[in-house]
Amino acid sequence: MQALDKLDRHILRSLQADGRATYDQIAEVVGLSASAVLRRVKRLEEAGVIDRYVALVKPESVGLGLTAYVNVRLEKHTEASKRNPMDLFRASVMAWPEVVECAALTGEMDYQLRLVVADMAAYSRFMMDTLLQHPSVQDCKTSFVMDRLKSTTALPV
Repeated sequence: MQALDKLDRHILRSLQADGRATYDQIAEVVGLSASAVLRRVKRLEEAGVIDRYVALVKPESVGLGLTAYVNVRLEKHTEASKRNPMDLFRASVMAWPEVVECAALTGEMDYQLRLVVADMAAYSRFMMDTLLQHPSVQDCKTSFVMDRLKSTTALPV
């Protein structure tokens, strides 16, 4: 894809602020015709700049009142006949609905998980019955979110 120009960036900012905005509404904001905005949005979608459209749900409104960040260290050694511990872990993470984000890290720990669960009991069940039972997991350290100062999905384009 070609480099993003000023209008592409303005369109992206508009869509990040309101993914349901019409092409007419975006056109008015960025100073283009609706058909020109449509062409640019389609190009951004086809190039993979726009990954997908989603509805953002407030966790508390659906009974998910606890967010935790869990740093995970995996075992480093495995028998030659077994799959790589990281491959096993990555495959498992994809199936755990409590994990809404997983990032591979540099440093002491291998991964950071963002868990969203109903309460401390749900957190405890996930940790004891799922994460700590995983054969690749060696160690975990958890931090709980007390207050969310900023939460955005918008990138600074």
